[in-house]
Amino acid sequence: MSEIYIVAGGDMRFPALAEQLSEKYTVYTVGMDKQKISCEKAIFAESLEDIPCPADCLILPLPVSSDGKTLNAPFSEKAVPLSQLADIVKANGKVMGGMITPEVKEIFSVRGIEVTDYFKREELAVSNALATAEGALQIALEEQPTIISGSSILITGMGRISKALIRILSGFGAEITVCARKYSDLAWAQIYGCKTVMLSKLVESDALKKADIIFNTVPHIILTEPVLKECSRKCLIIDLASKPGGLDIQSAVQLGLRTIWALSLPGKCAPVSSGRMIAQAIENILSEQNTHDHSP
Repeated sequence: MSEIYIVAGGDMRFPALAEQLSEKYTVYTVGMDKQKISCEKAIFAESLEDIPCPADCLILPLPVSSDGKTLNAPFSEKAVPLSQLADIVKANGKVMGGMITPEVKEIFSVRGIEVTDYFKREELAVSNALATAEGALQIALEEQPTIISGSSILITGMGRISKALIRILSGFGAEITVCARKYSDLAWAQIYGCKTVMLSKLVESDALKKADIIFNTVPHIILTEPVLKECSRKCLIIDLASKPGGLDIQSAVQLGLRTIWALSLPGKCAPVSSGRMIAQAIENILSEQNTHDHSP
């Protein structure tokens, strides 16, 4: 009999994750009863009592919990305590989740179970960046009355998402300027074929006035009122940064600028692909752990 895996809670990414893992393991899904989410190969469980115990591996969602006590399960009819999930994992079993907090970790560690955070995997971060970039492009295409080709695009930051955006937008023929605070980031932007401007010089440049679309990827407020005043009123600002974001929303509203704070795009725009990305990261973790366990 194959190992028993439980995929608990989560959004629409996690049925796809369960399907991929079920190619190798016996997979049960739980905490998905509200919409009767079913998978072709994974086994739908109405409750924890329907799952053979103990389980070899428990896969928790991204994020695992909003309160540190109950499962993040938007499709569950009732709250699922994390302590109940911890009780059905074997003593030497594996638990994986995304954005593990100290409170969540403690629930499992007191039972001698180690929790691995798959969201810290670089390959998943890169894949998520690509999904985020494609989702951002979708928003731009839907919201702008003009085509991307020939549009003036300003990207703030030069991390994974920015690099994915540059690759995609360049293919559309956009004119891209990258704004960053490090000379090294500006050097990479130039290698990618972009114009560049130092963050400290942004207001003095003409990049804001020319921009048809601004994509922000910096997770702290850099698009302040003085910066926003230099923007064209026809400009669309898409903030891709995690909380607190990079945009002074109140000032943007007062100035009449169009803004969209596009959080969690991978799960919204490409849930199946994103679920498979998480599954691949989990399989990579398992492969590394198995190699370590069998090393001399």
